[in-house]
Amino acid sequence: MSADSGRPSRRREEPSLSPASKPADPVGLIPYRMALAGGWIDQPFISRRNPSPPGSMVVVCLEPAFRFMERCGMATGTRAVALRLWKGRLPRRVPAALVRELYEAENRGRAEPSGSQDMIGLIYPGISRLDYDFAHEGGLYPCHIEQCADPAPARWLERVIHILPVAPRPAGYNPLGVKRLSPRWVERLGRTGRDCFAAILNRDLGALARAMNDCMTCWERLLPRTVRHPALTVDLVALLRRYQRRYPGAMYSGCGGGYLFVASEDPVPGAFHPLVRVGK
Repeated sequence: MSADSGRPSRRREEPSLSPASKPADPVGLIPYRMALAGGWIDQPFISRRNPSPPGSMVVVCLEPAFRFMERCGMATGTRAVALRLWKGRLPRRVPAALVRELYEAENRGRAEPSGSQDMIGLIYPGISRLDYDFAHEGGLYPCHIEQCADPAPARWLERVIHILPVAPRPAGYNPLGVKRLSPRWVERLGRTGRDCFAAILNRDLGALARAMNDCMTCWERLLPRTVRHPALTVDLVALLRRYQRRYPGAMYSGCGGGYLFVASEDPVPGAFHPLVRVGK
């Protein structure tokens, strides 16, 4: 990391080794995925209850500059499947086809499949708004993807998003034990994704923070065990409230904690910044 910004360097220094002696990269070359407002709208059991589809969410493709913790909402499970499937790097093929290939590889035989936002966030560079409508392919894939690979919004987002490690999801944790799927709150959840994407394009910190805060309110209403569960050892609600009071906005990287994303122009002690991947 650079000493002054908390941001990892974009250059990955490697020792000079011959191909035969060079060890496998422990981080890997496939990107990570950061999910912002609107998360869960990619799940058909949520989108089918949306009275005014499509609902949206935002995913951000991240450079694999370092290793994110597992079980922390950064699509590491999906990424592990991609690393095995494609031998460590993304193939140069049509992104939509890669998304479907990876979705099938990860979810074959699973009772609770990962949403397609995980795959899209890893494969599509830049910042993407994913629009989900249950009437389109049963809500498994977005009916539209609005992609922004413009470096200017990406660099702005890197600067105003601060990432704090909290804790991985514990063993025995399941966020779906309690579902309160009010159509009104599903609609509101999908609106947070649209608001979030517009805020990033406009580089509007206040609007971004409101979308993040509102998304967390929707999670608490719809799936209360995303932040309250007997297996959790961290008081996620109290921690979230602390940062939302002190800074414009905050939300978790995924259910059960993981990382806390804080939206702020000011420094956040202990945090680091994301590195958005805008090119292939």
